[in-house]
Formats: sequence, structure tokens, C-alpha cells
Amino acid sequence: MELKEQLRADMTAAMRGNDTQRRDVLRMVLAAIKQMEIDGRLVLDDAGVQDVLRKQVKLRQESIIDFERAGRAEDVARETAEAALIESYLPQMMTRDEVEQLARAAIAETGVTDAKGIGQVMSRLMPQVKGRADGRLVNDVVRNLLK
Repeated sequence: MELKEQLRADMTAAMRGNDTQRRDVLRMVLAAIKQMEIDGRLVLDDAGVQDVLRKQVKLRQESIIDFERAGRAEDVARETAEAALIESYLPQMMTRDEVEQLARAAIAETGVTDAKGIGQVMSRLMPQVKGRADGRLVNDVVRNLLK
């Protein structure tokens, strides 16, 4: 079952089960997916849907930071729950150790020995970790290894 179909099915189940929070979050996510499809005049595949889901999680994480600064604990809890729900549809993220192993292999393959060649390492590494690791984490790991 495609990810978009899974989201629709889960929203329907939430509607039937009177789970309003889950229903509302899935409705927002499906609306964002639909908007992306309309804007780009295309039909998103699973990878495209995952990109939209990642953007939605990132938006909520930014909101969490803002709400924490404002002392709005209730909103922090709501946004945290929404982010966790959306993340449940994404593949498991890689740990720092897993990224480090791949980075060591990429450094060995490219033969880079200093920070000047970070671009070569990143261009080889990013396709391997796309969607499974944060770009900032990957960059940080590569920089530390090339010091």
C-alpha cells in the first residue's frame, strides 16, 4: 500500500474511531500533500510524500521551540504529539554511529584527507542517507572526521 493511501486509510479509521486529534493531523498532512501536488502539477510518489511529511515535522519542531520560549506548555504538548504521529509514517532515522560508518567509507573511497574536500565526501554520502539522516548531522560527522 502506498504511503498516501495509508494516510487516507488511517484518517478514515480515526474518523470512525472518533480520534479527533489523529484525524485532524492526518487531514492537515493530506492537505499539504495535495497542495504540493497542485503547485507542482504532479502526483507525488512515496519519496515525495515522505519529503512533505519531513517538512511537516520540521514545522512542528520549530513551533515547539517558539511555544517553549513563550511558556505555552499546552501547545508544546500538542505539537510534540503531532510531530510524533507524523514521524511514525517516516522511515527510521539513522544514528550518529551509522552515519559515521558511512562517512568513513565515503572518505576512504574519495581519498580526501582534509576539510577542503568535504564537498566530494558529502556528494558521495548524501544520496546514501537521503531521508534517513539530517543533513546537519551528516555535515557535522564529516567535518569531525576530516579534522
